[in-house]
Amino acid sequence: MSHHAQTARALEHLRSLHVGSDMDTELTGQLARLLKRDDEGELSPEPIRFTRTNETRGIMVVGGAGSGKSHLVHRALMKFPVLAEGEYGRPRFLECSVPSPATLKSMVLEMLEKSGYGTVSPTRQVWSLVQILRERMRVTGTVVLWIDEAHDLFCADRNLILRALKSLMQGDDAVIVVLSGTEELAQVVRTDPQVQRRFSTVAFAALVPELHGDLFQQIVGDYCQRAGLGAPVEADLVGRVFHGARYRFGRAIELIVRAIELIVRAIEVALYAEASDLTIDHFARAWAMHEGCPADQNVFYAEQYRLLRLDQASEVALRVSTRRRG
Repeated sequence: MSHHAQTARALEHLRSLHVGSDMDTELTGQLARLLKRDDEGELSPEPIRFTRTNETRGIMVVGGAGSGKSHLVHRALMKFPVLAEGEYGRPRFLECSVPSPATLKSMVLEMLEKSGYGTVSPTRQVWSLVQILRERMRVTGTVVLWIDEAHDLFCADRNLILRALKSLMQGDDAVIVVLSGTEELAQVVRTDPQVQRRFSTVAFAALVPELHGDLFQQIVGDYCQRAGLGAPVEADLVGRVFHGARYRFGRAIELIVRAIELIVRAIEVALYAEASDLTIDHFARAWAMHEGCPADQNVFYAEQYRLLRLDQASEVALRVSTRRRG
């Protein structure tokens, strides 16, 4: 096997790794709480009903961009055999990301397409489409409806969408609804007490070096071992990675993979320099490639890295855009 082929295989393996956390346990526990159990105590593909109107309940998974929400939810759903595969050879959950334009009608049309439903006229009234979706999920045995990046869905038709969510969680064919998105999602749902009471929340906590530093050092060491590299020795590396990742778990792991990819791309240079260990300089190069920042703004080079406002440019652009709209 050629060197390039070995490199590609090693990177593919690294990308496939899942770094477990308390979030996995919390989300799977909440999902299990929403499913009925048979006489033997095993989970069954049927939602628990919580009221006399046969209401189901849902879950909001809230976290910043890059926090790993989508991967977490998909992995949790696939852990349950009663959800991972139904009698039709397809999962008993319907997964859909918010399309563009982000309206209730476009969302329902996207869900119908994802469910394998035939062509439906986009000129139909939206509530007619919702009823078709309900029937489609009943026929296919869908138990969970998962809407990813759900915060984008509330840019328009907010009240209509909230009503639709309540509707999908009521009646004999009601389903469990899982919404994943940013904190904006939670803020919108809180505006409707009837919707809010139907959802529990799984929120991503910020990374804290004092609490998560040792675990992260182990992760770095494991990644390096799998990539055939020596682990970095810099004492402040974890703090720099956490700051560079905006203290979000998913981005921190992504940053390590990017650093390893950078080393692989520059393997000839590293070999000529007789490099055998992963160093903070490799992280700095990966960061510069991703962020396009000068050296004095590089979180791995700056002495006072905690003072860097990493999203300052986007914050200025947002303020300018807001002033123009006003």
